[in-house]
Amino acid sequence: MTRGLTGARGLTGGGRTPTIREVAEAAGVSRATVSRAFTRPDLLRPETVERVREVAARLGYTPNVVARALSTGRYATIALVVPDIANPFFPPLMRGAQQAADAAGYSVVLGDSDESPAREDVLLTKFAHQVEGVVLASTRMPSARVREHATRRPLVLVNRDIPGVPRVLIDSASGMAQAVEHLADLGHRRLAYVSGPASSWSNQQRRRAVRRVAAARGLEVATVQASRPTYAAGIECTSALLAARVTAVVAFDDAVAQGILAGLSAAGVAVPDDVSVVGCDDVVADTTTPPLTAVSAPTRMAGQLAVEVLLRILGDDDVADTRHVLDSELIVRATTGPAPRTRRRRGTTADRYTDGRRRSLGS
Repeated sequence: MTRGLTGARGLTGGGRTPTIREVAEAAGVSRATVSRAFTRPDLLRPETVERVREVAARLGYTPNVVARALSTGRYATIALVVPDIANPFFPPLMRGAQQAADAAGYSVVLGDSDESPAREDVLLTKFAHQVEGVVLASTRMPSARVREHATRRPLVLVNRDIPGVPRVLIDSASGMAQAVEHLADLGHRRLAYVSGPASSWSNQQRRRAVRRVAAARGLEVATVQASRPTYAAGIECTSALLAARVTAVVAFDDAVAQGILAGLSAAGVAVPDDVSVVGCDDVVADTTTPPLTAVSAPTRMAGQLAVEVLLRILGDDDVADTRHVLDSELIVRATTGPAPRTRRRRGTTADRYTDGRRRSLGS
């Protein structure tokens, strides 16, 4: 005989996990409806799905994913593959993806490709036999290979624009354009763009935006390549930036910008008095010292939307070539200011550092 529920713990008497039958009885629906609320919510009315899941959560019920996979071939699991889990851009994206998956009764497995196209290829091949679909963020693989993987399992891209493959794109180029306009209005005439990975779609969009607006405003642009989009790579870029004699730097992302701030500080270069710095993504910008001016991107929303598109595909919706674009905007903080006005007369700290370094090297 079934005992009463324990209330706060949401378990049946004796700590037993409630059954699908008990959830169905409590919600006033059939067991099939409970199952569909977690596996095929698109087949039910939204209010029914909401009621069933609310009752299930209150009772402490979770679907038996293994049993369902054996009987239906559906694993209720999706994969999220990112190029670098340590990059601050991706945790908000992962959280948004996880929340959207949770709401639909799916689990998420994570793959980190370590910025390697070959590693991405291996991960997607493995996941093809283990998950129902994949969200592939900032892929570094060639387009043709991405399309091949999309024929094996439903696949949604984040920040890679490949026609024929569903994708969610963050238009960081618009924010980058605002950044260059902002620097031009502050009187800067020579700036640097610190570039991200060459195979990154986002990097290509950002670099083109910087060059386009700089040309329209009559600014000079030096390009410095970061070895990876990391804090350490940003520090490594500092000497090249100082040698380029720029008064402003636009970095590929916040992690690189953080490293640049640290490198400039170590060199005795004042931000923004001597050099202004702009980051991109705005995921850690308000925690830097000083707070970083950055292009703000709706990263979490991108992860959530990508999973929602993937779930629509799994529900047999025809979204083969859907393309969602999310806007970005510049958030001005303390790392940008007017261009140094005394540069020609006596030189900035950056000039003096570069000149002293050249003398010490005997050049």
